[in-house]
Amino acid sequence: MRNLIEMIMKRLKNKIAIAYDFDGTLAPGNMQEYDFIPDLNMAVPDFWNKANELAKEHDMDEVLSYMFLMLHKAKKANTSIKKEAFLEYGSKITFYKGVETYFDRIKKYAAERGFEVEHYIISSGNREFVEGSAIAHHFTDIFASGFMYDEEGKAIWPALGVNYTNKTQFLFRINKGIHNSYDNTLINKIVDEEDKPIPFSNMIYLGDGETDVPAMKMMMLQGGIAIAVYNPDFKPTFSRKRTPKDLCKEIVDHKRANFMAPADYSENSELDLLLKRCIDKIIADQLLFSNPE
Repeated sequence: MRNLIEMIMKRLKNKIAIAYDFDGTLAPGNMQEYDFIPDLNMAVPDFWNKANELAKEHDMDEVLSYMFLMLHKAKKANTSIKKEAFLEYGSKITFYKGVETYFDRIKKYAAERGFEVEHYIISSGNREFVEGSAIAHHFTDIFASGFMYDEEGKAIWPALGVNYTNKTQFLFRINKGIHNSYDNTLINKIVDEEDKPIPFSNMIYLGDGETDVPAMKMMMLQGGIAIAVYNPDFKPTFSRKRTPKDLCKEIVDHKRANFMAPADYSENSELDLLLKRCIDKIIADQLLFSNPE
């Protein structure tokens, strides 16, 4: 019996990864909209419209376009582009209900069942803003678009642009235990499934819309779980009658995500209970399939 238990524990993968988009998933809106864009003396729609125009004009990645525009407009407005300033902007971000207490709660839930949860960010938003936010310390890794800095600490060039399709590579980095964005050797190396720290079947991805579809779809194809979340407080307007809930329903109906729920992370909310059921399923599957024949 002892040998049997040892064999089971050796094969058991008791680590679970939950990866999150940031904007619209953990916090309403885009992180740059809280204070940074207003400090550029620009209206929020004008900033994004200009970023989209630049992308189209130069056949440019939209993420690199907005990052260029951040630096360009900040210099004109005499707004600081030092890393400390970006961290400070991140500290002003507010979150959906329950977010700030959720991470420890869900880790505790899994720990009581003998499993460990790790939290990850995979975002097209600014890494520095996330690092400055009130929830940054909860994440094992923050994979997000970031700048490189000169000797004075000023942002001078995009170090990493995380767009909507290359989000998928960071799921593989989590799967293989790669805790950086630069190592392209190990990411392409053949690794036996049993040697991967976190199998896809032990992974959950949360996103809020079409920009997360490649990551959500890939997660499902690899045996993981994808959850589409939406702002429960969104009010339709004359110019925007299609709600985030409508979008999430389309994503689920077209089998691009497994589930959908309002972005309320409070204890015993619909999303909280859904995540706990997903964790229960992962644990049950691991216990079942790690049992030697």
